[in-house]
This record gives sequence, C-alpha cells and structure tokens, in this order.
Amino acid sequence: MAAHANARLEAFCDGVFAIALTLLIIDVKLPEPERIDSTSRLWTALQHLASSSVFAFLLSFLIILITWVNHHAALGHLNKTSTAFIYANGFLLLTVVFIPFPTALLGEFLWTDHAAPAVVLYNAVLAIQALAWVLVSRVILAHKLTAESESMATARQAMKNGYFGFAFYSLLSISALWFPVTTAIVTTMSMIFWMVLGIRLKRV
Repeated sequence: MAAHANARLEAFCDGVFAIALTLLIIDVKLPEPERIDSTSRLWTALQHLASSSVFAFLLSFLIILITWVNHHAALGHLNKTSTAFIYANGFLLLTVVFIPFPTALLGEFLWTDHAAPAVVLYNAVLAIQALAWVLVSRVILAHKLTAESESMATARQAMKNGYFGFAFYSLLSISALWFPVTTAIVTTMSMIFWMVLGIRLKRV
C-alpha cells in the first residue's frame, strides 16, 4: 500500500537526484592543453584540480547522497501522500538541483582571495535545504501521512535535525564572510558527521 501510494513520486524524485548528481561532474574540467608544455605542469594542474573542483564535486556528491538516503527512508515510512507534501517535497528537490551551481563556484574560487561569496552561498543553500526538511517533516506530522508511532517519532527527529541544520549552516554562511576556507572545512566535517551518524543509526 505504501509503495503504491508514493511509487510515482519516489520514481520522479530518484530521477531528480540522479540528474543533480550527474550535473556535478560537468564542472570538473580537464586542464587546458595549450597551457601544458611539460609533464610537471600537467601534474601541477591535476593537483590544483583535485584541491578545488574535485574537492567541491566530492563534497556535493556526499551531500546529495546523504539527502537521497534520508529522502528514501522518509518516503518508506509513508502510507499515503497529500498535495501539501508533494509541494514541500518539491521545495526540497529545488534545493537539490540548485547545488551544482554553488559547487561550481566553490571549485573555481575556494583557494582564491574571492572565496567568501562562494562559501557563503554554498552554506546558505544547505541552510535552506535544512528548512525544506523542516517543512517536509511538519507536513508529514500535520497530515498524519504515516500511521506508525515509530515513524512519527522519526519525522519529529527529522524536524529537530532540520532546525539544528538551519541554524548551524546559517552561522557557517555568516562566518564564511571572514573565514571562507575554514568554514568550507567545517562544512565538510559536518557532512562526514551526518554520514557516519546515519550509518550508525541504520545499524541500531
């Protein structure tokens, strides 16, 4: 019953996540051949690529993957849907498909003197995504889209995590105005934390 109620919605969402993940790799560009006149220069170019574009790609890939895992788990708890939930879910998907843009900015400007706007925008998107999770969770609870008490508790915890994430990434977005590189490192560590926490909770 649950699978039938949200099968089309889940298939659509999986397609959106897949496209967002694919778009991330587009901005990882090969070094320009005309600027490479020796093997050492190619190694240097690849090193620069790994420390900027590849770093941004891997970070965003991790973020979208974590979001997909949580989204998949959330839909698995539902036994029905509603129009409000579909729109709240659409808002969440909007934050997912937007991620490739700040990812490209981060990869291009992270190690420059102009990194602040890129890191500010990146964390602002994460703050808005956390807000989207709050909205999704509130709709699930308000419309009683799941009948199980354990699933309702999971939705409440997701809403709490969403509020925390909104506050946390909003603060990081502000701190990035002065400390962009440090903020980017903290953002990365936070995503590793969310991933490890998610894996440990799945084991319980």
